[in-house]
Amino acid sequence: MNHRQNAASETTGAAVSLDMLRGAVAGAVGVWVMDRVDWLMYEQVLDTPKTRRQTEAARPAGMDPAHTMAHRAAHAVEIEPPSPPQENAAGLAVHYSLGIVPGAIYGALRGRVPYVDAGAGLVYGLGMFILEDEIANPLLGTTAPPQRYPWQAHARGLVAHLVYGVFTELVLRALATRPKRYGTPWALYGSVLTTHLSPQTGRRHSSTNMRRRTGAFP
Repeated sequence: MNHRQNAASETTGAAVSLDMLRGAVAGAVGVWVMDRVDWLMYEQVLDTPKTRRQTEAARPAGMDPAHTMAHRAAHAVEIEPPSPPQENAAGLAVHYSLGIVPGAIYGALRGRVPYVDAGAGLVYGLGMFILEDEIANPLLGTTAPPQRYPWQAHARGLVAHLVYGVFTELVLRALATRPKRYGTPWALYGSVLTTHLSPQTGRRHSSTNMRRRTGAFP
């Protein structure tokens, strides 16, 4: 490999690393927003006292998936977890990591792999919901089987993850865009949707560059 090829490889590696860092930041913001939307639906919009009781009764040991993972990890390294189970920093760290790590991967893939960022983050959010909520968590035993939860829990999880995907994409766009170009996040998202969905372009746009969990996942 000659000097020019080495330089190109280093440049590509640096660009991927930067996009992964942006994706991690965007994923953290996405989780923060998702939590608040999820909590609002759980407390005031979608769930009822009956469905809340059903959701909490279905959880393994009464814990959400992130705290269940943290609880298991503590046992694996022979650390005594809080008893009775309760919210803690380890569970919160796991919860955020479930959005940060995929966000970093998403940041690296978007603009390099076709259709990864389809729908301005909506497809990414949908994929996260299906893979993590409906498949991985039940298989790992960090949630009960999907049929144990009321439909409200699944609907809330779907909406929350779509919000996560959208805001992850919004932040990634903002980090790669001059701040003064768009006045508000909604103007930015409108531009993203127009770019992705406009029939006039003929092709997809390539990028340049609390909680107490209430739903089935995470």
